[in-house]
Amino acid sequence: MWNYLIRLNKNLVLAIPVMMVVGFSLGVLVDQQIVKTLRHLIVPLTFLMVYPMMVTLNIKHLTQGLNIKLQGMTQLINFGIIPFIAYLLGLIFFPEQPYMALGLLLAALLPTSGMTISWTGFAKGNMGAAINMTVIGLIAGSLATPFYIDWLLGAKVEVSVIKVMQQILFVVFLPMAAGFVTRQLLLKKYGMAEFKQRIAPRFPATSTIGVLGIVLVAMALKAGTIVANPSVLLSIFIPLLILYAINYGLATVIGVKLFIRGDAIALVYGTVMRNLSIALAIAINAFGEAGTNAALVIALAYVIQTQSAAWYVKLTTRIFGPPTASG
Repeated sequence: MWNYLIRLNKNLVLAIPVMMVVGFSLGVLVDQQIVKTLRHLIVPLTFLMVYPMMVTLNIKHLTQGLNIKLQGMTQLINFGIIPFIAYLLGLIFFPEQPYMALGLLLAALLPTSGMTISWTGFAKGNMGAAINMTVIGLIAGSLATPFYIDWLLGAKVEVSVIKVMQQILFVVFLPMAAGFVTRQLLLKKYGMAEFKQRIAPRFPATSTIGVLGIVLVAMALKAGTIVANPSVLLSIFIPLLILYAINYGLATVIGVKLFIRGDAIALVYGTVMRNLSIALAIAINAFGEAGTNAALVIALAYVIQTQSAAWYVKLTTRIFGPPTASG
């Protein structure tokens, strides 16, 4: 089973679209009252997604080789530029659909995920920097998200800052604490060498179950809307494509101009990869029925994010040059 899950984790580019089709089919074919009960799975699935990532993350990396310039630029893009671009795109494309605009904003407010580290590794980038970005971005994004939503969309959507913060506590900080404790216990029992070689590879594979489950639920909940109005998919894909294109373009230009190859690649994946699973959990659980509109936007962002990340790996040598010993 573990080998199957590990292979699945390495093929998310195919697995996520397949799961979206399965979720859509489920939403169309199964009684809607049953489908609506699936929303209760979002929090446990998100915990299942975040917790394994926290077990494999070494928090000590935060103090080892921290590049202030690189991390500062990453967070400037993540919190000073991209959320406002997403907000403007929401105003342009969803002037009468504030919860669709909320989906765009949520997709832009929670930077970095385990995939930041994975894709940086695939592209031969700076893995240490990517780990720093993941931890810093996840914590900073979790703390900032409720206030950004209230500030930018509070006049258009019903925002409970306390409710959003409660969801973040359950889907970010609780699994983060549990993952840290689990890591310490496993290291004490097995030692670092056995942990890295035999145990650690299983956790990202477990996380895959959470990611795919969340995508399935989100698509099942919005299947009826898609059937009634198929053009809604195109109206969502266009602003998402623009958002990701701007993000890739901005991070690439800054990376080429200011950083060496390894750091530049980490900058790209540290700003473009979004923690869409957590965004989905917040959309569905903190905003009720209306939040499913935001969830549809975030679910479709998965397709663009995973496909574009894979394509960008193939372009890194052309953009940044071949890997060197110095990065």
